[in-house]
Amino acid sequence: MTTPSTPDPATESDPPSVILGVGGGIAAYKACEVLRGLTETGHRVRVVPTASALRFVGAATFEALSGLPVRTDVFTDVPEVPHVRLGQNADLVVVAPATADLIAKAANGLADDLLTNTLLTARCPVLLVPAMHTEMWEHPATRANVATLRERGVVVAEPASGRLTGADTGRGRLPDPAEIVELSRLLLARREALPRDLDGRRVLISAGGTREPLDPVRFLGNRSSGRQGYALARVAAQRGAEVTLVAANADLPTPAAVHVVRVGSAEELRTEMLRRAPDAEVVVMSAAVADFRPTLRAEHKIKKGASDPAALELVRNPDILAELVARRTPDTVIVGFAAETGDDAGDVLHHGRHKLQRKGCDLLVLNEVGEGRAFETEDNEGWLLYADGREQTLPRRAKSELASMVWDGVFPLLHA
Repeated sequence: MTTPSTPDPATESDPPSVILGVGGGIAAYKACEVLRGLTETGHRVRVVPTASALRFVGAATFEALSGLPVRTDVFTDVPEVPHVRLGQNADLVVVAPATADLIAKAANGLADDLLTNTLLTARCPVLLVPAMHTEMWEHPATRANVATLRERGVVVAEPASGRLTGADTGRGRLPDPAEIVELSRLLLARREALPRDLDGRRVLISAGGTREPLDPVRFLGNRSSGRQGYALARVAAQRGAEVTLVAANADLPTPAAVHVVRVGSAEELRTEMLRRAPDAEVVVMSAAVADFRPTLRAEHKIKKGASDPAALELVRNPDILAELVARRTPDTVIVGFAAETGDDAGDVLHHGRHKLQRKGCDLLVLNEVGEGRAFETEDNEGWLLYADGREQTLPRRAKSELASMVWDGVFPLLHA
C-alpha cells in the first residue's frame, strides 16, 4: 500500500515572504521569538515595528535576527516605495503584538506609519495577534473593531489568558510564540484566511496518551505526545469554537482560548469525556487510550528480587469512543481516531474501515503508525473516513495543517 505523501509547496519555490509587524506593547519582546521561529522554519521575514515598539525592543535586535533592515516610517528608501511594495509582495503579514490602538487603526483604515500602510496594501492573509489588558480586549470599541476586521477577512487571533502587565491576570495575554508561528505557517499553507465557521460551537477534544499505573513508579502507556489533539484544539479555538481539551499526560503549552482538563488514566479520561460530552456539539477522541490496565496496582515499588516477577494480569479498559457514540445526542458530531498498522489480515485502510463500522462515529481520522510516523512527530498524514463511505487522503503536513483539514471535514457534518 502506498502511504499518502504530497510535497509541501513552500519547499518547491523561493522562501515565503513574511512581514512581521510589531506593536508598541510590553509583549513586543516576544516578537523576537516569533521572528526566530519563522526564520528557522525557512521564511524570509522583514520586521516592520511601530515607533513605540522600538522603545521596547531596539531595531538592532530585529535586524540581527532577520538579516534585513528595520524601518518605521514611509520617508526612508522612498524610491523603493516601501509603503506599497511591502504589502504587495508579502505572502503573509503577521502583527504580534497587535495593541488596541493598532487594531483600531487597522479597522478604520488609518495609515500614519509604515506598518499601517502595509496593512492597507496587503492582499495576502493577514494575522493580527492581540495583546492588551482584559478591560481593553473586552471594551465594546475593541470588540467592534475586531468584528469589523474579521468581516473583511483578517484573522484576529484569540488571545491567551494569564499574567499580564504588573500583577494583573486575565484574558488578553499574547499567545505562546510557538503557537503564533504555527498559525502563521497554517495561513501560508492555506493561502487564505482561517474561517470563523465554528464560531460559538461547543467542542470537546481528548488528547495525549493514558497511563495505567503498575506501582508508584511504573506504568503501562504509549508514545502519544498529544501534539495532534492540541493542534485540533488550537485550530478550533481560532476558528471560533468554545473548546475544552481533556489532556492525558501531555507536556505542552495550553493553546490560547482553550480550557484544559488534565487526566492520567483511561478511567479518568472516560469520566471527564462522558461528563462533558452531553454539552458538546462536536466530540473528538484523538487521545491514545490504553486498551488494558493492570488488575492490581502495587502499593509500593515492585523490587527486583532474586526470583522472577509474578506474571502481570491485565483487564480490558472501557471503549470510550463506543460509549460516546452510544450515549450521543442526535445533533452531536463524533470524530474518532485510529492508529493502525498493516498485518496479514489487511492493510491500514482495511483495518480503519472496519474500525469505523464497529465504532459508529461520523468521521474517523486514520493514521498509519510506526517509527517516525504519527506519534512523537511534528507532522502527520493519513485518511479521513466518513460514515457515508467517502474517503479523503490527508497528505503529510504539519499537525496544525492536518487539524485544519479535519475541521474542514467536520464543518459540513454540523449542517448535514
